[in-house]
Amino acid sequence: MTPFAIAGVQMYVNALQPNVDGMIHRLDVLMARFPWTQMVLFSELAPYGPLTKFALPLHNEAIDRFREAAIKHNVWLIPGSMFEKTERGEVFNTSTVINPLGETVVTYRKMFPFRPYEAGVEAGTGFCVFDVPEIGRFGLSICYDIWFPETTRQLTSQGVEVLLHPVLTGTTDRDAELAIARATAAQFQCYVIDVNGLGAGGVGKSCVIDPTSMVLHQSAGQEDMFPIELDLDHVRRQRETGMKGLGQVLKSFRDRSVDFSVYDRNSGTDAYLKSLGPLETPMQGSRAGLHVDVPGQTTPALGNDTLPAQETPPHYTAKILSG
Repeated sequence: MTPFAIAGVQMYVNALQPNVDGMIHRLDVLMARFPWTQMVLFSELAPYGPLTKFALPLHNEAIDRFREAAIKHNVWLIPGSMFEKTERGEVFNTSTVINPLGETVVTYRKMFPFRPYEAGVEAGTGFCVFDVPEIGRFGLSICYDIWFPETTRQLTSQGVEVLLHPVLTGTTDRDAELAIARATAAQFQCYVIDVNGLGAGGVGKSCVIDPTSMVLHQSAGQEDMFPIELDLDHVRRQRETGMKGLGQVLKSFRDRSVDFSVYDRNSGTDAYLKSLGPLETPMQGSRAGLHVDVPGQTTPALGNDTLPAQETPPHYTAKILSG
C-alpha cells in the first residue's frame, strides 16, 4: 500500500477583498484537526477572487506567505490559482505547487480559459506534472481544462496517478462537470481531487473520486475541509489488471491501431468544426445555430418544415438579426 493524505478546502471566496488570510487560517485549523494531512488543495482563484483587475506578478507576497505556511505545516500546498500579470501585460490563470520545504516545484497556466466568458485571459501551453518522492506522480489541470480529455490524456500518458483539479464553477453546469470528473477517473484510471469554492468562488459540491469512478467524498454547499487518504497502489493495480478486473483503457490506447487525423490541423477532418461560427457569448433572442446546413443534408430543417437552402421564413427575419 502506498498511502498519501490529501485534503481539499472548500471555502467562501470574496471577489472584492483578498482571501489569503482566510486561507491560511483554514489551513491552520485543518492541520490542527487532521495533522496526518500531507497535501492541501484550495479552489481556483481562491486567494484574490475571479476579477482580473487583481492580477499580480507570478512572484508575489501571497505566494511567499503560502510558502511559509507549507514549511510550518510540512505539507505540499496548492493554493488554488490566481491571475498572473506578466511584464508584457498578459494575464494568465496560474496555479503554483509548493513543496513542504517552501519551494515552488512547478507553476501551471490554465490551458483552456472559459471562453468566451473568461475574457482577457491568455491560454497556457505547458502541462503540469510533478513527483512526490516515494509516493507517485501528480498532475494538475484547472477547471475547464477537464472538459477536454486531451489534457488528462497527456498527463496520464506521462504516468500521472492523481489529478488535482481546482475549479471555480458557480453556474448551472456544475452537475455536468461532476459527471465529467467521474468519467475522467474511469477513462484514465486515476484519482481526481476536484475542489470548488463558495460565494464568488462557486457553488461548492467538491468531490474526491477513485480510479474506478467511485465517489469517496462529496461536499454540499457549505464550507468543508475533507482529508482523504489515497492508496496509489490502487491506481497501479487498476491500470495493470483493468478497472474492477475489466477495462484496461490506458494499455488499449497504447496498443491502438489508429492515429486520429482530427489532431492534424491540415487534415481537413475538422472541417465541420469550422462551420460552427465564432466563439462568442450568446445574446438575447439569439437563434444562432438554428439556420445552418445540417451535416449530410442539402437543406436545413426547421421543426417539421424543410426550407430551400439560404431561404429564411419572413416571421423569423427580425429575430435572426440578433443572433
